[in-house]
Amino acid sequence: MPVLAHPIDGEASAAQVLRRLAARARQRGLPPPAAFTGDWFGGSAVLAPSVRIAATPPERAFTTLDTPPIEAEPGQVGGGWIGYLGYGLTDPARHTQSRRLPLAAWGWADHVLRRDAHGQWWFEALGAAEPRLVAELAEVVAASDPPQAAGQAGPVGRPDADQHCKAVRGCVEEIAAGEIFQANICSRFAVPFRGDPLEVFAAGSARFRPARAAYVAGAWGAVASLSPELFLARRGRVVHSSPIKGTLPRRGPQDDGNAELLRSSTKDIAENVMIVDMARNDLGQVAEVGGVTVPRLLDVQPHPGVWHLVSDVRAEIPPDLPNSALLAAAFPPASVTGAPKARALEVIAELESQPRDVYCGAVGMVSPVAGLELNVAIRTLEYADGVLHLGVGGGITADSDPEREWQEVLTKAAPVLSLLDG
Repeated sequence: MPVLAHPIDGEASAAQVLRRLAARARQRGLPPPAAFTGDWFGGSAVLAPSVRIAATPPERAFTTLDTPPIEAEPGQVGGGWIGYLGYGLTDPARHTQSRRLPLAAWGWADHVLRRDAHGQWWFEALGAAEPRLVAELAEVVAASDPPQAAGQAGPVGRPDADQHCKAVRGCVEEIAAGEIFQANICSRFAVPFRGDPLEVFAAGSARFRPARAAYVAGAWGAVASLSPELFLARRGRVVHSSPIKGTLPRRGPQDDGNAELLRSSTKDIAENVMIVDMARNDLGQVAEVGGVTVPRLLDVQPHPGVWHLVSDVRAEIPPDLPNSALLAAAFPPASVTGAPKARALEVIAELESQPRDVYCGAVGMVSPVAGLELNVAIRTLEYADGVLHLGVGGGITADSDPEREWQEVLTKAAPVLSLLDG
């Protein structure tokens, strides 16, 4: 099944084309579009004009993605499975706590609009496509922007600071008792919202340009992820993961003071190295002997509102290893769990007052042509029943200070919440 690829004229941004696709879907009564913007599959955007993303049973959440590969030209995407894996798939408390969104949701798209690294738009399809569809989507790319309906956000429901600090202290006690070495402790903001969460995503992806932004929606609600972090990228037998651990506020493009502080922070460095070891261990379960390396360690990078410590882990795996086996070894992402992972998952469930939904899971796409790419679902707004939820947290180590950890929560939440201001 070859990939059909047609260049499309137009210089519109991904956010502009996404809005136009949403207007087209509404007018035609189609399922909404999905979007991946930033650094995806070697380009700057992949947009599915319309995709029906439905709740997927937990037992099929990973195996759905075992898609046989198709040979194609480098850079092509064509289509594939689009959706998310919720953190709750491996949450020990998932059967006793209510959730707002399905544990997993996936949908198949047989054609996409792709914007390559040079800004050129392409129509791509897995197999044949009607010429009228190509022409219609070319017109969408070239069209003028539809009216933007401003959403109305209510007052921000902040998590309880004392509750978060109590959870941090409880985590430090578990570390002192030898139960774990590190864990990620999170809290959730809640904002009543009337409007289209797609518009919030489009505004956020254009303003912040996050590296791993993703938007998916369905009858169940919507997920607008402005994530900077790569969970897994697989192309054939090579897998990459880029865990982030270590954060300080960023006050401007030339704010090198906090960048240097982060680079020399004993606590943040220890946190990042522990997570790198976890990612190495996770991937080592399925990698070929000697096939796990760390090409980059403790790189200080600027992201919206913050500086982050970022590392890269690379693994070589058997070419016939199914994606489900890779995910069974690595999910949920190391950077949002703890070490050792199994016990950290239990501690997190005991200490956090609300369940995580998609937050701390993964959003992405699996293409039979381009491979698998999933983000870590942080900086992620979850929309259901008229409310946007935002989970925020950080890694806790033996010397973590509860008040500083609470301030880190506020620092990380501020850029995303600013999208909902007036």
